[in-house]
Amino acid sequence: MSIAERIPTTTRGRVGVLVTGVSLWAVAYWVNEWLWNVLLFDLFGLDPRNQITETVHFFFYDSLKILLLLVIIIFASTVLRSFMSVERTRAFLGGKRKGVGNLLAAALGVITPFCSCSAVPAFIGFVAAGVPIGVTMSFLIASPLVNEIAIGLLLTLFGWQITALYVVSGLTIAVVSGYVLGRLHVERWVEPFVFDVKLGGQVIDPSLGLTFGQRMQMGVEEVKALIAKIWVYLLVGIGLGALIHGWAPTDFFATYAGPGNPFGVLIAVLIGIPLYSNAAGVMPLVAALYDKGLPMGTLLAFMMAVVALSLPEMILLRRVLKPQLLAIFITTTGLGIVAVGYLFNAILA
Repeated sequence: MSIAERIPTTTRGRVGVLVTGVSLWAVAYWVNEWLWNVLLFDLFGLDPRNQITETVHFFFYDSLKILLLLVIIIFASTVLRSFMSVERTRAFLGGKRKGVGNLLAAALGVITPFCSCSAVPAFIGFVAAGVPIGVTMSFLIASPLVNEIAIGLLLTLFGWQITALYVVSGLTIAVVSGYVLGRLHVERWVEPFVFDVKLGGQVIDPSLGLTFGQRMQMGVEEVKALIAKIWVYLLVGIGLGALIHGWAPTDFFATYAGPGNPFGVLIAVLIGIPLYSNAAGVMPLVAALYDKGLPMGTLLAFMMAVVALSLPEMILLRRVLKPQLLAIFITTTGLGIVAVGYLFNAILA
């Protein structure tokens, strides 16, 4: 059954479904904390001051809260992304001057957030369309590093100031890293087959002709698909966050990554690089560590390292980048993340 066959046939029906869905989401989000307070404290009679109870409450409350946030953010971002295809992005970036192209590429990486699983085809497509390597790198860095899910969750959990710092720093890392890589003329360290891919001179935009109802259905399907892929990692991240929130002593984190340790940001980045998660999976852990007193700059550096320099993405990129360029990419991006972490800690101290 096609997308068009699974949606209401009238405009009134489509708008009614959307309004009903948003209303149900708002009610669920509003009653979330009250629901778990009633179930755990009133119905089961658990002591809210007990560490085990606090851990259990944190896990269930945050699981539902993050899930609800993911649903609305993924839905909204998918509808917006339906107006911007990979082909249109390639056409827009092709032929732009260095520096300007890096900035445009980083900005497009935010509003067209392709995940690490699409890094290789996006890279090949951009290069085949004539987009410079440095500009392409700016796009690939910004796409996972500054994504709509992280922005939505940060805005909800920490406010617009921290969110703005995250966006500006991520864009800065993407622009500077891509520009530096472009100046190094790293084309020689791209696998030769990438340059042999031909697009036939055509720009195909699959988003043309979609109706409002079809875009809405795309949002629903993307929510189902993405939640199905990440729910395990989400629960693991929230579980770790719950354990840290309820059990881990503040002194432990203050010693190894707290404001008193000059190497705290570097340690956080080194820990984050080998981990495999996305912004949704790591955000509960960030929130729990923030409650334990870790500096925001250290936590943002940790989150950026997890999202932008994960091992699966590096393995995928190795298919198109030779080891020299991959090493430069990791080093340049990692140094930028470390610098931003220390800068935020100094600003927010």
